[in-house]
Amino acid sequence: MDLSGTGVWSGGLRFGDRAVARDAAAELESLGYTALWVPGGAGGDVFGDCRALLEGTERVPVATGILNLWMHDAADVATGHAELTSAFPNRFLLGLGVSHSALVDHDEPGRYQRPMAVTRAYLDALDAASPPVPVAERALAALGPKMLELARDRTRGAHPYLANPDHTRYARELLGTGPLLMPEQPVVLERDPATARELARAHFTIYLTLPNYVNNLKRIGFTDDDVSGGGSYRLVDGIVAWGGEAAIARRVRAHFDAGADHVCVQVVTPRTFEQLPLDQWRALAPALLE
Repeated sequence: MDLSGTGVWSGGLRFGDRAVARDAAAELESLGYTALWVPGGAGGDVFGDCRALLEGTERVPVATGILNLWMHDAADVATGHAELTSAFPNRFLLGLGVSHSALVDHDEPGRYQRPMAVTRAYLDALDAASPPVPVAERALAALGPKMLELARDRTRGAHPYLANPDHTRYARELLGTGPLLMPEQPVVLERDPATARELARAHFTIYLTLPNYVNNLKRIGFTDDDVSGGGSYRLVDGIVAWGGEAAIARRVRAHFDAGADHVCVQVVTPRTFEQLPLDQWRALAPALLE
């Protein structure tokens, strides 16, 4: 499975109409994007949604970014993985993550405990499943040092979300050579600073309520003031790439220069999460995929 170059991260590819998503996936493949990433944190039939994208394309890998391990039994995940990889060899990457206490505890307060131990046990269960999920076909959502080290030791690599090239450099140092580093990069294709920052700040709304993300933002140099009040301009500009095609391409290139193997861009628009930013994907392709 080739996981290099620039891919797309999109909620619309999973939560929109499947037929529309299949057509969009085929176009993204034809444009040259090298992987399709879909969120898995909402539970549901994530394997069926990935199958629809795989059926609509010929070569491009599909990855979960990320499957919430609290929401899916490891044995069921191993079975779903085996069915997909049997039908589509070398084209599915199982991205896993331990999610956030505020989300996991929402319906069952106190459930979110010992996230590192839970993740290790989950990987153990995937190893013990019949058939097992191979190390080369799974990755971890990882931001902090302990999870990055676990990604290095037990999976194909790390998928940091809501990071920037500074975090990519930090993560590469911890991962060393060999494990893949595949950060997500939010982008706003908008040249007007006020409009771009308004969209970017709206994108931050939920993430600034989640300690895992806030702690990581502080780890890479942002302050309490930056992560308060909806996010400072310094935070917005430091995490979200906005501007024209060339400006966004420079930010993506900075990830590669910092040690990324693959970067998946998430286009942020005023539209709903389920809608597909087809025009932006088309406009960005020449700059990102040259």
